[in-house]
Amino acid sequence: MRLRDAQAMVDEWISQFEEGYWPPFVNLARLAEEVGELARELNDQFGPKRKKPGEPAGDIALELGDCLFVLICMANSLNIDLEDAFTRTMAKYRMRDANRWTRRQPQAPPPAEAPEPFGR
Repeated sequence: MRLRDAQAMVDEWISQFEEGYWPPFVNLARLAEEVGELARELNDQFGPKRKKPGEPAGDIALELGDCLFVLICMANSLNIDLEDAFTRTMAKYRMRDANRWTRRQPQAPPPAEAPEPFGR
């Protein structure tokens, strides 16, 4: 799915409600809440702080989806095209960090098996 399609899908869903989009600072608070929920799941699955016995396991993918939903709401409310914003962001990283990290060396393809001699 393209980001524009996701933005249109969220806009269609939000437009059915009188309240519409929340103001930017409310969306920021919602994003902080969702990132906190994501952090809780990551901490449980990969960090030192496990959930209490009986506390249900969460879904990291769903928490990421919640964060994305709020980001899309914020972008839509501010009339920001996320595809354009992301394209510009990637250009920035490609320029700024072109030589910052150690590049992986290309893997040589495995040697081809020698063909069977003709006539055997």
